[in-house]
Amino acid sequence: MRRMFFITTALFITTPALAASAPPVALTHVRIVDGTGAPPIEDATLVMQGDHILAVGKDVDIPKDAKVLDRSGDTALPGIISDHSHVGQYEGVTTGSQFYTRANIMAALGQYRRYGVTTVTALGNNVPDVFDPLRKEAHAGKTPADLFGVDQGIGVPNGAPPVNVAPNQLFRPKTANEAREAVDTMADEGTDLVKIWVDDFDGTLPVKMSPDIIAAVVEESHKRKLRVAAHIYDLEDAQHVVAAGVDILAHGVRDKPVTPELVAALKSRGIWYIATLQLDEATTAWADRAPWTQTPFAIAGLSGPLLKQINDPAWQAQHKAGKQADFARSSLEVNLQNLKTLHDAGVKIGFGTDSGATPLRVPGVAEHRELALTVQAGLTPLETIHIATQNAADLLNLSDRGVLAPGKRADVLVVSGNPAANIENADKIIETWENGVAISPPVLQK
Repeated sequence: MRRMFFITTALFITTPALAASAPPVALTHVRIVDGTGAPPIEDATLVMQGDHILAVGKDVDIPKDAKVLDRSGDTALPGIISDHSHVGQYEGVTTGSQFYTRANIMAALGQYRRYGVTTVTALGNNVPDVFDPLRKEAHAGKTPADLFGVDQGIGVPNGAPPVNVAPNQLFRPKTANEAREAVDTMADEGTDLVKIWVDDFDGTLPVKMSPDIIAAVVEESHKRKLRVAAHIYDLEDAQHVVAAGVDILAHGVRDKPVTPELVAALKSRGIWYIATLQLDEATTAWADRAPWTQTPFAIAGLSGPLLKQINDPAWQAQHKAGKQADFARSSLEVNLQNLKTLHDAGVKIGFGTDSGATPLRVPGVAEHRELALTVQAGLTPLETIHIATQNAADLLNLSDRGVLAPGKRADVLVVSGNPAANIENADKIIETWENGVAISPPVLQK
């Protein structure tokens, strides 16, 4: 059985133009899980050249000049796509606006890629002067993973989000006109989406976002051809923002079972739902020393300060019990149930974790836990992979990725074993191809 070791040095980045001049690469005798939800194709071939896929399937003609890589026993699936993450929010175990730097973001994108996450959506609290140029570079293939997101985002004066960010990372409009101006500013900056923080974080904040602000943001965003993602927690807020016309629920409903009326509204209006199951799991799992937190796969993603913190018995005792821990555990259970209900009803399900928002939501590690938790919710591994690939791309209106097919981006995660049979095999990473360029563990041994 192969064991995985991560590269900790700088990634090798090349542009699509340079990659296009390279000879084709053929992965042979590989199992294909194409991201569509279709059954795996056994003993298949995948051919890439430059930044795109040339051919996938059985009886594929391999170009004479191709580099052939035998991947017997391995599986190729599309690179994972995150619809809800954050970048530049912390360093080590400390959060703060001082960490929103190019170097910090590039390091995070490198970690996402090592874990097979090839497209990242940073859903708010971004500094436009840093984020916007990086996003353009990412689209040109000059960063470890592609990058989309919300520029600043729209919060509440004296309310959500309760985070330490600089004024240029977040708008907190007091009036509907100020809310419209915030949307216009973000639209002019080229934001991919607009995000609003609606709730009061389980009563820990004095106010929620007022209905007139929500209405103004939705109206102006739609006028500017932008979709609105809403940070919510409870059923009542979900019902309100759906009635107001938002396009994406950026978190799952976690206080009560979803109602048939909400399910029907989400489905009929094509509103996307991102459960972010790992958000609540991460609150207690590291302190609980859950088995998955003790694996080399998870530990490889931790900074030195975070590893020291989670191994501190005093910190563990503080975070494994009490009101916050109980709240997180109960929220996760409700979230799991609601995800299953909504998926079975045919609601559009995206993929995200809120990774990178706090140190405990570890980039890359969180996405693999989201896969496992989605299966725990009652979805099959194939359904789960479909959500994390094709569905996640569809949420972003990206038709060039999320599936393994000719003409699509060469974003490919290669793992040992069959994740369509056991989702844990998605953690057995052999290599990640992003835009046709591979990053592999430096050592693979028994």
